[in-house]
Amino acid sequence: MSLSSLDFQQARIKQVLFKSRLRSVLYGVREADPTLFSARDNPLGQWFEATVRPQFGRTPTTVELERAIQQMLDAGQNLVTQYRRGQIEEARAGLDQVDVHAARIERLLQQLERGAAAA
Repeated sequence: MSLSSLDFQQARIKQVLFKSRLRSVLYGVREADPTLFSARDNPLGQWFEATVRPQFGRTPTTVELERAIQQMLDAGQNLVTQYRRGQIEEARAGLDQVDVHAARIERLLQQLERGAAAA
């Protein structure tokens, strides 16, 4: 079964959800849930394993996407660590780092989506 644009839209939503939850932590609205930074437990990581991995396996694009997701999660976790150490403004400013990873993930999702549409 080929992936549809809806499948990729779900990934985009999960990525926005991650960034929103991270922002909520850095602005003191909520506590950090440890599963937020675990590729295995994070909704975007779960989507990757359940949707992308079975369809595409371990291609260069999927390996890069998996790495980009992990780097985004790691960057978020580092920001929360900064926030907990009292480096609140620095942590908030670091959200730009997460956006860089998110933009890379978006490019990779677009590549996969084009590949799925061509198949």
